[in-house]
Amino acid sequence: MLELITKQNSARGFTLLELMVTLAIAAILASIAAPSFKGLIESQRVRSASNDLISSLNFARSEAVTRNTDISVTQASGGWTSGWTVNNGTTVLRAVDSVTGIAVSSAISSVIYGSNGRASAAIEFTVAPSSGGNDRSKCVSISLSGKPSSDSGSC
Repeated sequence: MLELITKQNSARGFTLLELMVTLAIAAILASIAAPSFKGLIESQRVRSASNDLISSLNFARSEAVTRNTDISVTQASGGWTSGWTVNNGTTVLRAVDSVTGIAVSSAISSVIYGSNGRASAAIEFTVAPSSGGNDRSKCVSISLSGKPSSDSGSC
């Protein structure tokens, strides 16, 4: 008698049910993690905007000494939140656009660096998320010597 050898088909891959359960678990974990990413993104935007401001201030200071003339950093027409420009008289040396979701505020409308690299006054800028998260804000300050610096927290 002939014996038939039967081979069992072993299933390979995932069943549709297993795939759906895995996707559901991944969606739940992603929805739990999403709020914490919002805070991280806001913090990085604040850091980026404050670094852009410090970079522009350092550039203006350097150009004032190099060109032996006054260089100004002036807010855009909508305020510091809308951006700023580095000017040599009427010539724009650098322009920085606004950063989405970030508010930049200061009591003054422009900073003037003299040919010796000193600022016209001691000035402070508050860079904060537009959502009002003051725990993520940064204070950019300029000493009379003209050197900008940044600290965590509002001014």
